[in-house]
Amino acid sequence: MTDPQEVRRIGIMGGTFDPIHNGHLVCAEEARMQFHLDEVLFVPSGQPWHKRGVSPAEDRYLLTMIATASNCDFSVSRIDIDRGGPTYTVDTLRAFRAFYGKTTELFFITGTDAVAEILTWKDPEEVLDEAHFIAANRPSYSLSEEHRRLFRDRVSVMEIPALAISSTDIRQRVAEGRTIRYLLPREVREFIEQRGLYRKP
Repeated sequence: MTDPQEVRRIGIMGGTFDPIHNGHLVCAEEARMQFHLDEVLFVPSGQPWHKRGVSPAEDRYLLTMIATASNCDFSVSRIDIDRGGPTYTVDTLRAFRAFYGKTTELFFITGTDAVAEILTWKDPEEVLDEAHFIAANRPSYSLSEEHRRLFRDRVSVMEIPALAISSTDIRQRVAEGRTIRYLLPREVREFIEQRGLYRKP
């Protein structure tokens, strides 16, 4: 029986997921294991404020649902899609804090390159106060010592298997007619093919 006083630990993995790929899934699973998370929530952005020309939110939501369906420790939230307007991390974290309350620990999972840009985000201090950040080292980018000192105990760097996979590269491969096999789950690849996503007009 679960102790009612036990603090829950919830991982939040936000992103455009355009498309979601094996690198995202490995990162989420490593975070769940290394930080003893009870659950990882994937949160596709509605209208990312810093990106243009992303695929429709509903397609990205379905891709994320398909990719995570086989893992009972993963779930997908529509919170950023249904909110409307530009997606800001601080609004996402405020909403989850209001839902879970103060007794739940929130962990925001993202790449070290994104963490290095936190100070350019909306309300960065509140963002860092609302959740502990898990920064996944990418093969081509690691958090500098200056950033590590700046963020101190509010950010943990996580080493993961070297998967140099990016959504940008996958979109380019599809547009050029190159293979994306083994870069993302088979069901996601089939959905992309069926919908004709990322193909050149």
